[in-house]
Amino acid sequence: MKAVWYERTGAAPTVLTVGEMATPTAGPGEVRVRLEASGVNPADVGRRGGSYRALEFPRVIPNSDGAGIIDQIGDGVTRFDVGDRVWLFNGQRNGRAFGTAAEYIALADYLVTPLPEDVSFAAGATLGIPCMTAWCSLFCDGPITGQTVLVTGGAGAVGHYAVQLAKWGGATVIATVSSQPKDMEARLAGADLVINYRTEDVVSKVMAFTDKRGVDRVVDVDFGGNIATTLKIMALNSTIAVYATNGNRTPTIPMRDLMEKCIALRTLVLFALPPPLLAAAQQDISRWLAAGTRVHNIAAQFALSETTQAHLAVEKGDKMGTVIVDCAR
Repeated sequence: MKAVWYERTGAAPTVLTVGEMATPTAGPGEVRVRLEASGVNPADVGRRGGSYRALEFPRVIPNSDGAGIIDQIGDGVTRFDVGDRVWLFNGQRNGRAFGTAAEYIALADYLVTPLPEDVSFAAGATLGIPCMTAWCSLFCDGPITGQTVLVTGGAGAVGHYAVQLAKWGGATVIATVSSQPKDMEARLAGADLVINYRTEDVVSKVMAFTDKRGVDRVVDVDFGGNIATTLKIMALNSTIAVYATNGNRTPTIPMRDLMEKCIALRTLVLFALPPPLLAAAQQDISRWLAAGTRVHNIAAQFALSETTQAHLAVEKGDKMGTVIVDCAR
């Protein structure tokens, strides 16, 4: 099969190789997916660049997320049939070296979820890390019906799904953004209030919108960078769900402020979450997809041979949505 790989970490143009590798075979409990699309996430870029963690395998096919068609079933698999359209996550995680920047992937069937006929493969490849992280950030502690949820970065890959899922879950949603185009994206996702944190006072806007009560839950793309503002807008007995903290990777946590409002700090990274929670996320996302038309933000698309350019597009940092690699071209 055609694939892209790296055998040392570093700059994408330097370490990524395009070539031929052996096509995998589905083992017991596995399915093989003929990949149509691969999603490139910041964590994939960080792993390849070496800033995330040390190289864990002699050779790595990057990218965790993808979508395609099952073309081989391993022993013991009963949930799927050959020909099923699916999306997948954690392709290159948890002891797996070979991800989705390839024509095929073989992986455990519990990492694979049916893809509705009305959702394109490119859209399906945006569901993995972004949508799963959004769901877990929102619902890992139970229902959010009637709550007010603040999504920071409401036009980002995770944030855009978090806004949509929070509305579906019965919450009132506030989103923060950094530009007018992103304001439009957050509103398209269904946000009840959108605040440009570069030009508007987030605290005064949130407190006025909530009648000075504050928000019940924050889905936070940058805990360290936002904490000074976040603490001022939290309601009593509220929760901050943190999935990234790139603005300040070693923030000082004002514990007394958290304690006095009984604010729970929920940290999460997708590949370390318990399997039952991930399974619940997959089931709920399937229900959400079936319940109506959804917005799947595709920032850009590249051919498999252009995976280097796809990684560079993510590194640039100004994308809205997920960068997709088309594995079939």
